[in-house]
Amino acid sequence: MATPDVPARVEEGENLAKLLSEAIGGGDAEEARRCAAGLSALRLPVDVALRRGAYSQEPVRLKVGVEDAQSDVSIPITLTVTAGMTISDLKLQITKDFGFDPTLQTWVVGRRLAQDTDTLYSHGIRHDDDQAFLFIKSAKAAHLSREQHKQEEENRRLEAIIANIELQPRGTQAPRLHKPKLIVPPPVRPKPQIGWSCSQCTFLNIPTRPGCEICSGERPANYEVPKNYQPGEAEVRRLQQEQVSILQYAQAIENERQRNFDTLLETDSQSLVPNSDELECPICYATILPGEGATLRECLHSFCRECLKGTIINNADAAVTCPYMDDDYSCDVTLQDREIRSLLSEEEYHKFLEISLSIAESRAPNSYHCKTPDCAGWCIFEDEVNEFQCQICLETNCLLCKAIHKDMNCKEYQDDLRLRAENDLAAKQTTEMLQTLLQNGEAMHCPRCKVIVQKKDGCDWICCLMCKTEICWVTKQARWGLQGSGDTSGGCRCRVNGVLCHPNCRNCH
Repeated sequence: MATPDVPARVEEGENLAKLLSEAIGGGDAEEARRCAAGLSALRLPVDVALRRGAYSQEPVRLKVGVEDAQSDVSIPITLTVTAGMTISDLKLQITKDFGFDPTLQTWVVGRRLAQDTDTLYSHGIRHDDDQAFLFIKSAKAAHLSREQHKQEEENRRLEAIIANIELQPRGTQAPRLHKPKLIVPPPVRPKPQIGWSCSQCTFLNIPTRPGCEICSGERPANYEVPKNYQPGEAEVRRLQQEQVSILQYAQAIENERQRNFDTLLETDSQSLVPNSDELECPICYATILPGEGATLRECLHSFCRECLKGTIINNADAAVTCPYMDDDYSCDVTLQDREIRSLLSEEEYHKFLEISLSIAESRAPNSYHCKTPDCAGWCIFEDEVNEFQCQICLETNCLLCKAIHKDMNCKEYQDDLRLRAENDLAAKQTTEMLQTLLQNGEAMHCPRCKVIVQKKDGCDWICCLMCKTEICWVTKQARWGLQGSGDTSGGCRCRVNGVLCHPNCRNCH
């Protein structure tokens, strides 16, 4: 039997394929077997696939992890699909929603590399939250040029027009006398995109959104919202809620600041700050419950109150330092007076003050104790002061004579000492003390009135209390000549022609 030519075989094959599809759809098994046998005899390539209507049309929420060639981070998105969609349909949806060309897309579904003709149903996509993976290749890796991308878009647009024409009823089509010429409309320029593109997932966000809607990436720092941008109702509500949240946050910060300030005032009003947490005393290692110990204000070290009280009572210095000490650190912060007073009784506090004053007096280099018997008064004197009026016994002490000579000046007192030195032991001791000071160079006779004077401290300028003569301590001479102040013809002649009066001179002028 002669084999029909190729056009006849193709036409017969189309008729048999159509009849086979109708027989299968109608459930006619005998007719389906006859058509299948006829197609087999023609040996034509046949593609058999289920139509969309065979699958469930219920929408499925597909979770997709997206990753590109320049990032190792997978960005999650959610697509609404149906089980009958092919991978090719899925690629077109991604192209429409996100702008990625189908040639740049590689899909992995159910741990298999999906082909364009595969359906999602064949890969097990049937329920919400089923998962797939999309890898976006670079345009260079996909060998896709700008011209190729543009041509593919035009081809898809033409295919859609042709498919729409073929779906029209045959009776409505005009007689096809000749091959129609397809008129390709000019490409429509895309509308300018308004918003900012995420640097991580490339999603286009609305201008006022502070973070990416897909991956929460930050908005570019240099992006500015267009002045003529008009947000929609949903965006206006979001901005209003955002403003309310900002105001609530600022109010919360202000409330927190006020609470901290009130706590600070309350703490400052307390003489001794109690411990807020349970602690172990670093001195006696006893467990101290909250409120039973004390926290020092300056260093924030905490102790039990008995250990702090013992530290104060046994202190051998004028100031009490924090007793905290470990292998690497010893605290040198001093306790405040109100902390000390709150830990001691009234009697213990007065005794502490007496001991502290006594220690301070003994260590001060220019201290002087009142000569009234059993008087606790003392002072720290300066070089220009020669008298000390005790605030306790109200007696006036002469700092030069180191004695109280009421109703007598220094010369009268020193003359009286010499007269009483033979019979009065105290006067004799005072006279011997003055002689010792003269011999040791710690005192001298005034060059005019001969009264004994001393230099307490400071420079080499001293002044006699009796005759008011200004004296140079190192030369033991008057600072000025017979004409008085400013007369450099006599006296120590210090700094005349820029020369000091003595090699050891300490600014007598």
